Amino acid sequence: MYNFFGCPMPRSRSDRMILPTIRASFGRRDALHLVDLLARNDPELRDAARARLEQDGPDSLLDDPRVRNTLLTDPDVAASPALVFYVLVRQALLEGGIDSAATADFVASVVVAFARTERAYRISEDSEQEFHYLVDMVQQLGEAEEQRAFLLRAHLGNFSLWLAGLFPDFLEARRPSTTTIAWGRPDTASPPRRGRRRRSVWISCSATSRAPSLACAPR
Repeated sequence: MYNFFGCPMPRSRSDRMILPTIRASFGRRDALHLVDLLARNDPELRDAARARLEQDGPDSLLDDPRVRNTLLTDPDVAASPALVFYVLVRQALLEGGIDSAATADFVASVVVAFARTERAYRISEDSEQEFHYLVDMVQQLGEAEEQRAFLLRAHLGNFSLWLAGLFPDFLEARRPSTTTIAWGRPDTASPPRRGRRRRSVWISCSATSRAPSLACAPR
């Protein structure tokens, strides 16, 4: 089976590491749903959106700020959380001058994966050990076998991207109490006030409805 981009649809399986698969899962049904949300009771707008979809492809919808606004406000949205996160990340990157759909796909995939339980602190889906500091992962690299070392390096990058991208105020607030967040553990045991505020905002817009034990905020 192929998606709207002409690429094979991703298989349903539990990957050991995070891969950019959101765009590959975007199908024609998803595209038409976005068209309906965008047009609502305006037949002319619906026809124009469908014509643009057929002519320019699904990115003409995914990159449209009106689609982003509709996904955030329309009560009848049936799009998957992954697709919503992709649109938000993609358009945030576009506003920042980064026009790379592949980059948006990967960043959104990290955000979605880390919103699940404790995944942000584990190097793979089937790993039970949790890492809350980069220094602990770096220390294990020296004695890890090849496969585990690869997963550790991948998670180092993903965790750093997630933490610095979503919680910069958390890092900045901890800066005076430690030489660097990457190499030393902070002196304080709990996040500062600004970090807690950002955490509450993130949990409120998380893709899941689980309790705030989610791995979607720094600890």
